Amino acid sequence: MSDDMMLVVVNHEEQYSVWWADRDPPSGWTPTGFAGTRQECLDHIATVWTDLRPLSARGTER
Repeated sequence: MSDDMMLVVVNHEEQYSVWWADRDPPSGWTPTGFAGTRQECLDHIATVWTDLRPLSARGTER
């Protein structure tokens, strides 16, 4: 059912979240292109968001 469809969204700090597919994301959040059930979105986030620190806290280490 389409009411259950969610989007994976990301902000400028490269932090991920889920948002309803039938609504525009809040200001500052951009859809990543992945959509599915809430659980599918959470599973996707778990695979792509491997460094939970905000972008600004990561610095230039490497």
